[in-house]
Amino acid sequence: MKARYSVTLTLALVLVVACNRQEERAEAPSPPPSDSLTVVDSFRTPESVLYDATMDVYLVSNINGSPFDKDDNGFISRVGADGRVVELHWLDGASDSVTLNAPKGMAIRGDTLYIADIDEVRMFDRTTGGPLGTLLTRRGAFLNDIGVGPDGNLYVTDTGLRPDFSAGPGGIFRFTARGRQWEAATGGPNGVVGDTGGTYVVVYWNGDVVRFGATRQAMPRPAGGQLDGVVRLADGTLLASSWADSSIIRLAPGDTAWTRLYVGMPSPADIGLDTRRSRVLIPILQGNRVEVRPAH
Repeated sequence: MKARYSVTLTLALVLVVACNRQEERAEAPSPPPSDSLTVVDSFRTPESVLYDATMDVYLVSNINGSPFDKDDNGFISRVGADGRVVELHWLDGASDSVTLNAPKGMAIRGDTLYIADIDEVRMFDRTTGGPLGTLLTRRGAFLNDIGVGPDGNLYVTDTGLRPDFSAGPGGIFRFTARGRQWEAATGGPNGVVGDTGGTYVVVYWNGDVVRFGATRQAMPRPAGGQLDGVVRLADGTLLASSWADSSIIRLAPGDTAWTRLYVGMPSPADIGLDTRRSRVLIPILQGNRVEVRPAH
């Protein structure tokens, strides 16, 4: 059995960098609506939450230590829509058949679950959890999130963060039937979401929001910045998580500025969307919990 560790000093330091502005602008938490949930059940640095509509469960990626260390102690939890943890270690790096070092963003295409894990994308059967191999990025340094574009291709962000916490060259990988393509991007590309309306990327360091399509389109930039995750509602509204002011922010179609949906949520990482119940799924990375709130 491989050893498990709590959040290490390495992760604590990188989060200090991320939270400098957040602490200055922290606000009291938004009163949770009556249909909100808080899930706390032995999570270890939960970085991302993904809704599996077919299985009707929430998948939670747990870094469980340093986001850089290839220690094979990361794991994926399965949580029911009622907030009950179905299986805390559904995919477990402690298992001899599974390799998971510091799992972060996830996506599902067909029957395959894709997980960003430092410098590789790991693939698993969405139903059985059986390993299906890896997609190699070769030059990836800090893979962060995965989205499926309207073209069916996988988009994988590389924030470019180095182990010494400096900002290195980041970019976006696109995996197509013809192979792997790379596009450099500055500012630390982080969250990515794709649907029939396009592929959207939010950038951590400079707070940019970009829509990819036939041409690249810059969206309004939030005032706070330090963006982590992003989802898109059925009506085209974008929701993003901001470490700068501990908030979930929104941009409806036609809006020229982002507004706050929820505040007082420190370290909101890679958010997910329950499309069946219209819920935003918020991993509180430093708090080892998941907040479930209405997405409107």
